[in-house]
Amino acid sequence: MKKTLLIISAIIITQITFAQQESSFGDGEWFQFKMSYSGFLKAGNATLNVKETKLDNKDVYHVIGKGWTSGMIKWFFKVKDRYESYFDKNTLLPYKFIRNIDEGGHTKDLEVEFDQKNNKAYVNDKKHKTKTEFTTKPNVQDMVSTYYYLRNKINVSTLKVGDEIRTDMFFDEENYGFKLQYLGTEIIETDFGKIESLKFRPYVMAGRVFKEEESLTLWVSKDKNKIPLRIKADLRVGSLRADLEAFKGLKHPFKIVVDN
Repeated sequence: MKKTLLIISAIIITQITFAQQESSFGDGEWFQFKMSYSGFLKAGNATLNVKETKLDNKDVYHVIGKGWTSGMIKWFFKVKDRYESYFDKNTLLPYKFIRNIDEGGHTKDLEVEFDQKNNKAYVNDKKHKTKTEFTTKPNVQDMVSTYYYLRNKINVSTLKVGDEIRTDMFFDEENYGFKLQYLGTEIIETDFGKIESLKFRPYVMAGRVFKEEESLTLWVSKDKNKIPLRIKADLRVGSLRADLEAFKGLKHPFKIVVDN
């Protein structure tokens, strides 16, 4: 089971939803997900919460993502992850990113300051007490802000099946080219009823956790909210699935095709 709960991170990275010019989210939006391993074993939970605030006199959104193990799994592989992003309310570009994780004893405590004007990232590794400067791509995103940036900036109505969406992200002291492929629409069963969804394939790095680059599949609601409904991951050992189980603070009505 080691590292399988990285799906929590994948949720945060790949909850890519898209909307027209009207913003799809706002202050007070909150999601909670339930995790299961190999289709039956409860694995954990994850949450995302949006708040408006100020950072260095700038109006920003402060998003906190949390993930933790639960059920039987927590007795032999405990996970407690926390991710934070402060990004501009208008440009949606990040100013600050925090990653504090404990995954079965594997820990990281990073704080990243972004200088978007000069394309720099300043990484403070609190665990190892080091500070490092990196050159970034223009308009770079962090792991959390990527979701909200693409959610507002990309228009799904112009997408065709097979189209790919790309953006630049800085994560764990390196630049990362994020790619997402649009697979079309699908009506899926959820805790809330049947929901018409948009289906995507986020590309991930094959290796220790995922079987191959195409190991992830993502479904988001086909409405103005474009909220993440489900994500599936084929792992090197077994599979992991995350389903939306609770939400509040949506900016737009949530469309249900057929109630359960």
